[in-house]
Order: sequence, then C-alpha cells, then structure tokens
Amino acid sequence: MTQHLAAPETGTAADRDRRPGWWRDAVIYQVYPRSFADGNGDGMGDLPGIRRRLPHLAELGVDAVWLSPFYASPQADAGYDVADYRAIDPMFGDLHDADALIRDAHTLGLRVIVDLVPNHSSDQHDWFQRALREGPGSPLRDRYHFRPGKGEDGAQPPNDWESIFGGPAWTRTKNPDGTPGDWYLHLFAPEQPDFDWDHPAVRDEFRSVLRFWLDMGVDGFRIDVAHGMVKAPGLPDMGHGEQLRLLGNQVLPFFDQDGVHEIYRSWRLILEEYGGDRIGVAEAWTPSADRTALYLRPDELHQAFNFHYLNASWDVAELRGVIDESLDSLRPVGAATTWVLSNHDVVRHRTRLGGGLPRARAASLLMLALPGSAYVYQGEELGLPEVTDLPDEVRQDPSFFKSNGQDGLRDGCRVPIPWTRTGPSLGFGDDGSWLPQPAEWAALSVEAQTGDPDSTLELYRTALRIRREHPDLGAGDAVTWLDAPAGVLAFRRGAFVCTVNTTTAPVTLAEIPGRVLLASGPYADDGVLPGDTTLWWSA
Repeated sequence: MTQHLAAPETGTAADRDRRPGWWRDAVIYQVYPRSFADGNGDGMGDLPGIRRRLPHLAELGVDAVWLSPFYASPQADAGYDVADYRAIDPMFGDLHDADALIRDAHTLGLRVIVDLVPNHSSDQHDWFQRALREGPGSPLRDRYHFRPGKGEDGAQPPNDWESIFGGPAWTRTKNPDGTPGDWYLHLFAPEQPDFDWDHPAVRDEFRSVLRFWLDMGVDGFRIDVAHGMVKAPGLPDMGHGEQLRLLGNQVLPFFDQDGVHEIYRSWRLILEEYGGDRIGVAEAWTPSADRTALYLRPDELHQAFNFHYLNASWDVAELRGVIDESLDSLRPVGAATTWVLSNHDVVRHRTRLGGGLPRARAASLLMLALPGSAYVYQGEELGLPEVTDLPDEVRQDPSFFKSNGQDGLRDGCRVPIPWTRTGPSLGFGDDGSWLPQPAEWAALSVEAQTGDPDSTLELYRTALRIRREHPDLGAGDAVTWLDAPAGVLAFRRGAFVCTVNTTTAPVTLAEIPGRVLLASGPYADDGVLPGDTTLWWSA
C-alpha cells in the first residue's frame, strides 16, 4: 500500500506513558443503573447490584465506569429530573452504597465518573416548590426562568421555543390563589424546569455539589446538556417551528451559547483543587467539531462526547471525514478525542448501523483503534441489539408519549442486560426486570459468552488487552491514511495498522500489512478481507 500522510503521529510509547491525563487513552464504560444489575430483587437495577458486578468491568479491561443519574428524583425522565443533588434515590440505595461502590471500584483499579445534571432540576426540587408556593415576586423564581405570558391575559407562552420532548418549552403555573400565573421554561419535560445560570445562587450551588461528590471520591463528572445552561439574552423567538431538526446542526438561542465557557473555567479550578486528575466530560451537542473543541480548551473541560462520530453512517468517505475533522479540531487545544458508538439515548449500534452483529463488531474494533479515549455502553460488549418490539404499556421514555416529539425509542436501548443463560431476568436480579428482556438474549449473556473465543465478549476483552499493551494504540492525535480498495478504510499508527471493509463483499488487499493481531470476524489469512470486517495488524 502507498502511504498518504494525513498528519504525523506524535510521541513514542514512552512519551505517551509520561503524558499527564489518564483520560487521554481511557476506555470508559457507561452503566445505566436501572438496567445493569438488581441487588435487592425488586426488578430495578441499583448501586448494590452494580457493586456486585464491578469485577466484570475489571475483567473486561476498562479503565473507568460512568454512572448515569442515581440521585433522588421523581423519575419523570429516568433520573434526569433531580430533586436533591446530594442524595441517592431510594430505588438505587443510599449514600453508604455509593461510598462502598466508589471504594470497591478504586480497589479494582476502576475510576468512577458520575452524571451531573446542571441545566435543569426536577419540579419537585425544594427551590422550585418554594418558588411556586411563594408566588410572583419570590426571590427563588429568579433561579429559574419564570416569565409572564404574551397577550392581554398572558395566555400565550413567552416565546416560541419548543421542548426537546415535543410541544412548547413553557408551562403555565397557577398562583397561590388558584389564578393563572407566570410561565416557566423547560427545554425538556415540564417536570424539568431550567435553571437560570445568570443567578449567582445557582452557580454557588453547583460549585458546592461538585465538592460534595469530589469529597466522596469520584474521579469526574459527565455533564448532562453541557451546552444548554446559558440562554441568549432576552430569550428571543426562533421565528419558526420544527426546531428539533436543527439540534446539533444550527446555532440556537438556547444551546451552545458562549457564556457556558465561563462556568466551565470556574469548575476546572475546583477539579484541580483535588488530586488524582479529576475530570469533566461534556455532553455537548454543537453545530461543528470546532465548536465542541471550545469546551476542551486547557482551562475548561477535559473531554466531550464525539456525537459527530456517533452519527456517522457506515461509509468510508463519511467515516474518514469525521475522523479527520475530530482529530484536526482538537489538536489545537491539546485535547484527546473521544469515540462512542452507543449510549442510553440512541439506538444500539448493532441495529442502527444495519448489517447485524458482524458490522457491529467491525465498528467496535475500528473505534477502539482510533487515537484517544473510547466510551462503551453497557451490553455493547455482548453485541446486544436494540429491542424494537417493546409493548406500549411497558414504555417509560417521556418522549414516547409526545405525539409531536421524538420517536420514543430510547427504552429499546435501556432493556436490562443478561448475565446468565437462565433465570427470571437472565441474572439481572432475583425476580423480573422493569423492561422485558428478549428470550434470545440468554445466548448473549455474560455466562454464555465467557470462554467462547468467537463471542463478542471475548472479542472486547482481547481488544482492550491489546489496546492496553500495544505501544501505538490508545492516546494520540493523528492517523496515517493508507491507500486501500474501494469501500476499505485503512490507516497506520506507528507499527499498528487497521483495515476496515465497510462493504458486504470480500475485498482483496493489494498488500498484506503484516501479522494479524485481531479480526472482528472469520479471516482465512489470505489477504482477502471479508465484508463488514475489521482487522488489526502488527506492521
């Protein structure tokens, strides 16, 4: 193959080992607490269940675990409506369970990242409840976006913003005397009123919340809706409908405002007060990779989810383009790129990419070969597909119940994962599970796949071991693209080569890159790369 230099590979293995920042090459495993493991047999996952299954993550070979919200919450949006940021919801356990989980994880060599939800609270949060009780003029109303309605009787919302879950982004309140009152802003569900981050009390509160969990020993925070806290001055109208189609593509008055960066600079100072490289990870939907990079300047956050990569289709040109864009945009700010294929908000990549399990396995090896950090969503290592046939009566995603909102398919990626071949919940707990598991998942369980060299679980275990041990994998900021047949993506990183056949037909390589380290599917060692297959080579 003829080499085409995209950008020079930087740093030897020794350089990489000396580079500060464990997150630069970390593999971070997302746990969705209600669907990982049930410790008390009530059908709902919890912290004791997670704690019991931590050895699985250590054996898998990940570096850290990220826990989706477990805070006290009415659960209107699966815990992303927080009523108390310093308390554990009883359905998940208590603070003693959280402390024990963090300690056990650290003993196993796993770091712990927790979700933080600063854009909005629950409508049951004490601040919001008091604001409602005290009525117009209450100082607590300034901590949220309360506004009078439009029109003579105030019956119209203050502006034309739409909720991410569908419908207006405003709900009207009742005054203490029962008369119609002001409206409040909620970019998500009505049960999730947005904080007004221009208010100093809001900023002080979250600095205190950060310190509370850092004192508990957590290693970092995944920041939910990190792009949403600051709104454009005056809350201007959009001027048209169908705003949801613009998410992540256009400049919006309620997302990715420049004022968020001042917040993160103040948070970075707090993170650096604590030893051990505590990090902040942004869930930031932005119009471009360059806008995402702004969150990762040296005095702000450490990582941001690469949604541009997650949204890429299984196509050589598109993949190569988003890989180049991701690396090029972060190189000037010195940040590590992240790669992710699945999470609790999107259709699992085995289903989303089409092509079934072979394509999912190929996509996984491609992701793990790229420079930087990778995020793995629970069950991804088992090759779980999306559950697309859940009965309506079991669904809990609030967007499902909005006829003009999203498609409501988030429940399909949140079905509890299988641990054993048998049992009422395939080892998830001692009883059933809050969402029904497909019977065929028994064959995909941890028990069924452990020790099977052809299983997806063992593929992940091997891939993560090689990734840890190979001096040219993990951290970095560039790849060297190689000439390859049509439909094949090929790149070099030092003495490592990755080839990906994105087509469904076999392709003959013009030159065998070296010795095979790992293949995502059957390979006859003849230079013919099967369809939907990724190979790792030692050049």
